[in-house]
Order: sequence, then C-alpha cells, then structure tokens
Amino acid sequence: MSASQRQIRLGAFVFGVGHHIAAWRHPNTNTGGLLTFDFYKHFARTAERGKFDMVFIEDIPSLNEPHDTAVRHTVPVRAEPLTLLSAIASVTERIGLVGTASTTYNEPFHVARKFASLDHLSKGRAAWNVVTTGMEAASLNFGKDHHLAHKLRYERADEFVSVVTSLWDSWEPDALIIDKSSGIFADSSKVHPIRHQGEHFSVRGPLSVPHTPQGRPVIVQAGSSDTGQEFAARTAEVVFTAWQTLEEAQQFYRSLKGRMPKYGRSPHSLLVMPGILPIIGSTEQEAREAEQYLQDLVLPEVGLSMVSRTLRVDLSQYSLDELVPDLPDAVDINGGKSRYQLLVDMARREKLTIRQLIARVTGARGHHTFAGTPEQIADHLEEWFLNYGCDGFNIMPPILPSGLEQFVEHVIPILQRRGLFRTEYEGHTLRDNLGLEVPIHPRSASRAAAEEQVTSS
Repeated sequence: MSASQRQIRLGAFVFGVGHHIAAWRHPNTNTGGLLTFDFYKHFARTAERGKFDMVFIEDIPSLNEPHDTAVRHTVPVRAEPLTLLSAIASVTERIGLVGTASTTYNEPFHVARKFASLDHLSKGRAAWNVVTTGMEAASLNFGKDHHLAHKLRYERADEFVSVVTSLWDSWEPDALIIDKSSGIFADSSKVHPIRHQGEHFSVRGPLSVPHTPQGRPVIVQAGSSDTGQEFAARTAEVVFTAWQTLEEAQQFYRSLKGRMPKYGRSPHSLLVMPGILPIIGSTEQEAREAEQYLQDLVLPEVGLSMVSRTLRVDLSQYSLDELVPDLPDAVDINGGKSRYQLLVDMARREKLTIRQLIARVTGARGHHTFAGTPEQIADHLEEWFLNYGCDGFNIMPPILPSGLEQFVEHVIPILQRRGLFRTEYEGHTLRDNLGLEVPIHPRSASRAAAEEQVTSS
C-alpha cells in the first residue's frame, strides 16, 4: 500500500466517564449514569457515526491501590467487557468491538468461546485485546499469593494465544451442514479436538462454537516492552501503545514491524495505534483553559498516588516541587514495564518536578495529550501518521460524552477532507474495515498444498 493510499485507523477508547482522572468531577459528565446501557450505547453510536474502526473497552481485574484513595476520589467501577460489547453489538452495525481479557487470570477455552460467540453475534466485528495484567493486586482476587513474573506472564500468554487460535480453528469453515431432511447438523470429520498439552495448559477441545464470520476475531495487544514487542510481532494484528513524542513513536514503529519477518509475517499485517487524549477548543486558548480546568479538579493526593503506583516508589516523602528522583530502568520491574519506562524517560528528558509529572500523567496515564483547535489536532495526527509514527490512533476523550462528540463533529470532517480518513465503511466486518486479511484455515492450507503437490507431480 502506498503512502497516498494509507488511511488513518481510529479506535474510540471508553474509560469511565472520560480518560482524565478528574473527569467524573466535571459538570458535563453524567457520572451517575456510568453503569447504564444508555451511556455506552450513545458512546458506540457516536463513534460509529464518525466511522471509527472500533470501540475499545479495557479491563482491570482489581481495584487500584491504595483502595481508600481509589474508592474515595476516583472512579474504580468497570463494566465487564464481553457483557457490555454483546449489548453494544445489538445497537450498532459496522463498528468493531474490542474487549480486554487477561491471559494471566483466565482460561483459554473460556476466552475462545466468548470471543467466538461475540464474533457471531456481531456478524464479524469482534476483537480480543490480549493483556498479561501488570497489577500485582490482581493475583489476590484469583487465589494466588503472588503475581507471576513478567517473563512467565508472557510465556503463559504465548501458549494461551496459541490454544485460543487452535480452538477457533477446531471447526473448519464448511463444517456446518444443517440439513433437516437428513438429520445432519454438522460434518463431524471437519470438527477436530486440538489435544493441546503444554507447559501451562491442557486443553482437548474442540470448541463449542463454530468457525466465526471473520475466520478468527482480530488479535489486539498492548505491551510495548521488548518482550511485549516480540509477542506482538508473533501474534498481534493491532497494537495499542503509548508514546509522548513522534521520535519515540517512530522508533517503536520501526522496532516492532522490523521483528515481524522472522515470524513469516508482513509488516502490513499489523497496525500500530498509539493512544492520544485530545482536548478540543474553538481557539488554542480555549483548549488550554479546558485542560487547566480539568487539572484544577485533580486532588493532590490522587495524582501523587497515581504516579507513585506506576513508578513503584512512595513519592509522598518528597516535596511536589522537587525533581522526580533518579529511578532505575525497568529491568527488574514486575508490572507494566513499558509504562514505567515511559514515565521515567519523560521525567529525565524534560527534567520534571513531581508536580509537573503528576500534571502530565493524570490526564492520559502516560499517553500523549494534545490541546488545540480541531485543525491543530488534525495537523498533529496527520504529522504522526504520514511520518510513520503509527497507522492510526486510539482516541481517548478526556470527558464523556462531549469529548467524543467534539472529535466526531469537528476533527473527523477535517481528516476526511484531507483524504486521510474514510467517509464510509469499506465492509461489514472489522477485518474488512481495518484492511486485514482473513486467516487461512490451517486445514484448508494443508489441503491446498497437497492438491498442488499432486498437480505438479
């Protein structure tokens, strides 16, 4: 695909009533409606009206710590992603549905069955965001007395994804017969146990859900550490990531796509989509004032707790106006290595005080924040995209619903006029719209190879 043919891919990332940590205190958010379906229905339909590729729902299987601060001053409430996306599927038609499920605190058969079901119910719009879960507190909710080490989590994840994809392939595409006259529902010779015996899992199969409309749901991944990049290069089709500068984004883009050929994959078969929190104003000053308004709603103890948790150091022993203390690189960190390193690098590069780092992180949790007019935001997205810092963006509205509405009504039309974004969906499945190929079923590939060998001989 030439540079002139490339188009920006967009995800709409729903996170509470907005990605800014103080969004729930903003007068324009309906915080009390967070667990009503109308809230999510409006979000998804707004994104679909804007021709977004997908809506994305993250999942955190534990409360942030300390619990007192999380419960008293932030919004720790999270709807379960697969339940919610199944409901959203019924009120949308084209937009993709990305849900998060942890490979550390789930079983492969459950995940394979749920996402295959969602793919059928949505007529081919499902995607699984594969995470290994970086929060140590999650282990205590699943009968574990400690959190698996970073390396072991990725080893388990690698096997987990292999089992899930094998289960998705356990039904051949033409296995269903549904012949009422003969009484044959499916061709049993085309439904196969997988008989997986591995280091972490023993799964016989086959799956109790047939081959899905997309062949397989799309695989999304969000790790950016060196281990995470290797995992993504082997398995992912979309990667969500976080970078502060175009140069960092370009380096990651080259690094990740450069790893793919050794796994027999084309760099075009994976889309890189960093997160960005856009704060939109009719003038740049208005946007800056909107950003400052949100920052003024952040309680100091909340920001301090958030940054201390990410950096794994108690910053309360320092003055807020001291420089962020010298911290080691992420080699020995057993949590979110890439996010830890991003904050450390940002603090070092910009010589930030603790107060300044808090201001940078409480909006988008380490993702890129940009405040400006619709034209300035479109310019910014275009710069990153055309200079190969990404293939698209995961849009993180600071407050909801107005943050997404503003983006759809004011930024999307500019991108469309520039030929950078679609005016209509290209197809009906998420793969169609992302430009991703339908995976060839392994048994179909084996038959084709055998037939070719017979023909050639």
